[in-house]
Amino acid sequence: MTDVLWTPPADVLQRSRIGAYLRWLAEHRGLTFADYDALWRWSVTDLDAFWRSIWDHFGVVAHTPPTATLTDRHMPGTRWFPGATLNYAENVLRMPGRADDEPVVVAHGQTRPPVTLTAGQLREQVRRVAAGLRRLGVTTGDRVAGYAPNIPETYVLMLATASLGAVFSSCAPEFGTRSVTDRWQQIEPKVLVAVDGYRYGDKPVDRRAEVAAIRAALPSLRHTVSIPYLDPDGSPAADTLAWAELAADTDEPLAFTPVPFDHPLYVLYSSGTTGLPKPIVHGHGGILLEHLKMLALHHDLGPADRFFWFTTTGWMMWNFLVSGPAVGAAIVLFDGNPGHPDLGALWRLAEQTGTTYFGTSAPFLLACRKAGLVPREIADLSALRGLGSTGAPLPAEGFTWVYDTVGDGLQLQSLSGGTDVCTGFVGGVPLLPVHAGEIACRALGAKVEARSPDGTPVIGELGELVITEPMPSMPVGFWNDPDGARYREAYFDVYPGVWRHGDWITINSRGGCVITGRSDATLNRGGVRLGTAEFYSVVEGLDEVVDSVVVHLEDDEGGAGELLLFVVLAEGVSLDDELRRTICRELRTALSPRHVPDEIHQVRAVPRTLSAKKLEVPVKKILTGTPVDQAAAKGALANPDSLTAFATLARHRTPDRPAT
Repeated sequence: MTDVLWTPPADVLQRSRIGAYLRWLAEHRGLTFADYDALWRWSVTDLDAFWRSIWDHFGVVAHTPPTATLTDRHMPGTRWFPGATLNYAENVLRMPGRADDEPVVVAHGQTRPPVTLTAGQLREQVRRVAAGLRRLGVTTGDRVAGYAPNIPETYVLMLATASLGAVFSSCAPEFGTRSVTDRWQQIEPKVLVAVDGYRYGDKPVDRRAEVAAIRAALPSLRHTVSIPYLDPDGSPAADTLAWAELAADTDEPLAFTPVPFDHPLYVLYSSGTTGLPKPIVHGHGGILLEHLKMLALHHDLGPADRFFWFTTTGWMMWNFLVSGPAVGAAIVLFDGNPGHPDLGALWRLAEQTGTTYFGTSAPFLLACRKAGLVPREIADLSALRGLGSTGAPLPAEGFTWVYDTVGDGLQLQSLSGGTDVCTGFVGGVPLLPVHAGEIACRALGAKVEARSPDGTPVIGELGELVITEPMPSMPVGFWNDPDGARYREAYFDVYPGVWRHGDWITINSRGGCVITGRSDATLNRGGVRLGTAEFYSVVEGLDEVVDSVVVHLEDDEGGAGELLLFVVLAEGVSLDDELRRTICRELRTALSPRHVPDEIHQVRAVPRTLSAKKLEVPVKKILTGTPVDQAAAKGALANPDSLTAFATLARHRTPDRPAT
C-alpha cells in the first residue's frame, strides 16, 4: 500500500509559479535542473546566485541597488544586499496582477459585518493612516504598537508604519496586560493603537481596562488611538484619538521612505513562557525576499488566489499571511472563535470567500477529525487547491483525513519554521508528491540538516534541526542587544556558526522531513530519544482522550527516569484502571515498551501558549520543584490556571507509585 496521497499534475511546470521561475532561470541565467532536489542543492550552495535570482525574478522595487548579494556566509553577522535601499510596504502595495478595483482584503469576523477592500482602497487607507502617523510625529525608527485583532485596520497600520520606516509590533487583544507590557516595555513604542474590545463567538470581551493599564505601564507613549471595534458608536477615552481622526482625509501623497535592506520592519516575540519574551527584529528586505520566495514558489500563490490562514496578530503566521498581496494574492482575514458555532465555521468561511489556499494548524485539523467532521459535506470547497498546516507536527492520520474528507485534488502542505525566521524552512512545493505524515521538502535557500549528538549530519535518523547557511529572514538581531550576546546565545551557542533551532527532525533519503517535537522536551529513556509528536498521535487517537501532555523526569543516577502522562478526558469519562491499561497497551503496540508511562494522571487542561503550543518544559520544571511563577510567565499562556494542577501534584506525588 502506497503512502502517496497526491501527485503533481503532468503539466505542473506549465501551470505553477515555480515552473515559470525554472524557465526564467534557464533563459536569464542559463541554469537547468533535473528535479527539485537539484534546484534545492543549488539554492543552498550558490547563495549569491540564488537570492539574487529571487530579487531579479520578482522585480524587487529598490531606491538604490545593492553593491553585493551578501558580505560573507559566517553566522551570525551575515549582511545581505549591502547598499540597497527599499521599502517593504512599497513592494507589498504593488500588488502585481491586481487591478485597482479588485478585492485584495476580505475580512470576516464575529464582531461586525464583513469588510472588503479593493487594491485601490487599501492603498488609499495606507496613505491616510501614514499621513496621520506623520502628524503624530512618527518618523523613521519610531515604534508603533497595535493591540488589535486580525482586521483590516491592523494591516493598514502595519503597512503605514512600514511606509514611514517606523517599526511595527502587534499583540492580539486576548493577551493580558502583563503579556503585553512584558513585550512593549522592551521596545518603548511612541504610538499605541488599540481596540475597545471584540466578540469571541457570541461573547463580548471589553478590553478598555486592559488598554488603560497598558498605557499606564508604557511611559514612552505620546499618543493613543482607539478603534471602536466592539462598540462602533462608543467614544474614545479622554486624551485618546479616534481611528477616524488618524485616518482622516488629507492631500498628502502615498510615499515610501527608502531604508537599508536590514532596517527594522517589525518586532516579533518568542512565546515568553520562561522569562521575558525575546524581541526578535525582522528587516524590510529579508522578510520581503523570503515571503516572495515562499508564497509564490512553494505555496504557488498569485493574482488568481484568495489566501487564508487562521491566525491572530500575536502569531508570526499573521505576518506571513499579510505579505500575500506582494505576490498578487488577495488575503482573507478572520477574527473570532474558529469553533463557533461549530468546527465547520472556517470551512464555511472558505466557501463564502472563495478561498483557494486554506491555512490552519495541525491541532485544528485533528480536532475536526476527532469530531467526525466531513468538511466537503458542509461546504463547497471546489475552489480549494492548497491546504497548509503548521503550529505542530501533523501525523499521518491527519493527512489521510484531509484527503478523505476535504478533497482529494488539493495539495496538503505541512510546514514548520518559526517566529525567529518568520517563515517555514521545511514545507511543500508543487513539484513533489504528498506522502502521509511527511513534510515534503526543505525550502529553497534553507540549508536544513539533522545533526547527531556529536554534531555530524545524519540521514534517516533523528537529529537536532540545524541551519548551516544564512537566510535573509534570519533576525536582524534582538531589540536592545547591542553586542548580540542574547542573539548568539539563542541560536549559536550549541554549534558555533550553525543555527540550532530546537526541534527534532528526521530527513529521509528523498529529502522528506518529519519533525517529532521540541528537542528541549525530549523523552530520553535509557539513552533512546523519543519525540513527543508520535506519542500524542497515539494517545489523542483514543476517543476518550481530548488532549495530553507527556514529560520525562531524568534520573540523576543515569537510570530510565520517570515518564509521566497527563490526559484531558472527554466529558463524562474518568480515568480508571481500565482506561490506564488501554492507553499503555496502545502506546506499547503502536510505538514501543519504552513509551509506556510510569504514571498517568487526569487534568482539566493542558497548558498552552496563546498560539496553542503545548508547554512540556514548564510542566517538567514544576514537577521537579520550580515554583509556578518561575517556571512560566502566566501572561504568555492561554490558560494559566492549568499550571495549578501540576504544582499540586508536585507537592503530593510519591515517585515510586506505579500507574498500572
